[in-house]
Amino acid sequence: MTSTRTHGQLTLPGQAAAPDGPVDLTPMFLMHHAFRRDLAAFTAAVDATPVTDRRTWRALDLRWRRFATVLHHHHTGEDRYIWPALLAAVTDGGTAADRATLDAMAAEHGEIDPMLEACARGFATLAERADEAARAALADDLTRTRERLGSHLGHEERDALALVQRFLTPEDWAGLDEQVSSGYPARLIPFTLAWIMYGLPAEGRAAAAGFLGRAAVMLWSVAFRRAFERTERAAFRYA
Repeated sequence: MTSTRTHGQLTLPGQAAAPDGPVDLTPMFLMHHAFRRDLAAFTAAVDATPVTDRRTWRALDLRWRRFATVLHHHHTGEDRYIWPALLAAVTDGGTAADRATLDAMAAEHGEIDPMLEACARGFATLAERADEAARAALADDLTRTRERLGSHLGHEERDALALVQRFLTPEDWAGLDEQVSSGYPARLIPFTLAWIMYGLPAEGRAAAAGFLGRAAVMLWSVAFRRAFERTERAAFRYA
């Protein structure tokens, strides 16, 4: 379905595109910003953290596992709900190129998964022992992961989200967002909320507050923010 009504989209640092249209893509752009921010921070931390600082490597290992868990739920929600719904709409009224874009989304997820696992092994090794060779291998794995995930996010922003604007209504999107959100376990909520809000520029924080609602923002401010920031300082103290 094509609509001439537009919403006006959020643009955050590193974002490749912000396709305009009837659907508010704020939650997607907030997640993408956090993924990019994290990979930049991990890259800097791996380069700068002394291999002998076991406490910091353990904090980085835990933080990587949390990052990978959120990314897993994000990609699973897309593969299980968003891309199939969009593919059905595109099959009815789109082109072969539109379908190829959606096929590429799931394929790219499959390419990224082994890279995440390689990084996880590197962080786990360095959490256990000082190993310069493991650090060098992890730095290489992180570089590849950052480049591949960054390329995927850009592809999604430029092309797949443009299809969302062409073929889905705000009501369609709200239903899909509810399905995706249901896949996140309750134990992840404190981390994920603080993780999304962390490091946002003023425009992004205002957009997040508008999307999340006053109650969620108050919960973040009062209950989750300080604890999250303490763990960030512990993990990324050298970054």
